Amino acid sequence: MSDYLFNEFQGVSSAEWKQKIQVDLKGSDYNETLLWKTTESITVRPFYTKEDRTNIKVNTPKEGFAICQSIFIDDEKKANTFAIDSLQRGASSIQFLAKKEFDYKALLKGIDTKNTTIYFSLDFLSSEFVKSVSSFINSDKYYFNTDVIGHLASSGNWYSNLKNDHTQLEEIVNNSKNAISVNALIYQNAGATITQQLAYALAHVNEYLNHFGSSIANNIHFNFSVGSNYFFEIAKLRAFRILWSSLLKEYNTEATAHIFAEPSRRNKTIYDYNVNMLRTTSECMSAILGGVNTVANNSYDKIFHQPNEFGERISRNQLLILQQESELAEAQNIADGAYYIETITQQLAQKALEIFKQIEQGGGFLKQLKEGVIQRKIKESADKEQELFNSGKLVLLGTNKIKNENDKMKNDLEVSPFLEVRKEKTLIQPIIQKRLAEKLEQERLQDE
Repeated sequence: MSDYLFNEFQGVSSAEWKQKIQVDLKGSDYNETLLWKTTESITVRPFYTKEDRTNIKVNTPKEGFAICQSIFIDDEKKANTFAIDSLQRGASSIQFLAKKEFDYKALLKGIDTKNTTIYFSLDFLSSEFVKSVSSFINSDKYYFNTDVIGHLASSGNWYSNLKNDHTQLEEIVNNSKNAISVNALIYQNAGATITQQLAYALAHVNEYLNHFGSSIANNIHFNFSVGSNYFFEIAKLRAFRILWSSLLKEYNTEATAHIFAEPSRRNKTIYDYNVNMLRTTSECMSAILGGVNTVANNSYDKIFHQPNEFGERISRNQLLILQQESELAEAQNIADGAYYIETITQQLAQKALEIFKQIEQGGGFLKQLKEGVIQRKIKESADKEQELFNSGKLVLLGTNKIKNENDKMKNDLEVSPFLEVRKEKTLIQPIIQKRLAEKLEQERLQDE
């Protein structure tokens, strides 16, 4: 296409833009008025130009994202019916969650396991069970959320003990595909900064690479939680792909990161809970534009209601609207060339890499986890974020700003939305995942 119409216009440099802005500020200081620093110590400017392009290549998926329906297995037949119905209504993948072994033949009856991506999130560790399910499916389109390090980090204990957990994991790896997961969502839901999330995810997966070797790289997938900082969350997911590729170069191998994402739990609320739909829509959109492989949305009432047809349907339809009506079906690389996103992607990756190197110099992720270093760093970040919420600088609409005083929730809580204090003895201090609004909500409930 000819660009002769634009030849009459002279280009404007970044310095000229800044000079014009300084004039319009009429004496106010540019740095103090228009620059702001994030919790990741990244300075955000009011404008970005092509001079800020990094031209970093991000290896995003070639095909569109998959819409995933999460289903807890309480009754295999009911879960199977729900899964088939969800697939017929627009879902293209299923995540089954289970606390104990189940009848996988009844669960998967009538589901095309050759063409449907299936995730198994098991809250137990059994190599024999995983081997049986893998053999039954006999496909490449399944993923097991097996993460013994993540379980240690979140619960404070191994499933059994160090030796047995590693023995079980080795048997799973030797007899199954896509068997190792890195649950980076733990760090986001606990209040870690974005750079911490990236660094901890990288150090976390490096423990598996150190143990199994580079040949395991294609057998690993990643679970991320996506928060409300829209552009930074897009950049976070893109930055991780860059970091993953850089790490694998040190092992002289290559592998594409398979990323499963879901909305954060940290900013969800029980009061004015319909706002949760707006939050999850924004977070799912960040996940899509950030280039994830699969998105599983959470229903607006998940934190205080039992799973219900209405909430699950609405959460699925949010993704369908983004996929079809918003035409984001194949939008994983849509952020390529965006000056702002490219800039913060590079900055997040660089700062995360610095933290990762510090962890490795300190003996590695597991060592620092056992010493409590990782927990302390996350708590420091979480406390700062909590202070911002408590002071009203970090706003959750309907909870700490523009509250509906007539909103009553005491009789609507089917499940407890609050952190439960565990009394069992732990090997290490667990990473505590907690919502920002919990204390304020408890105070409001007491006053109802």
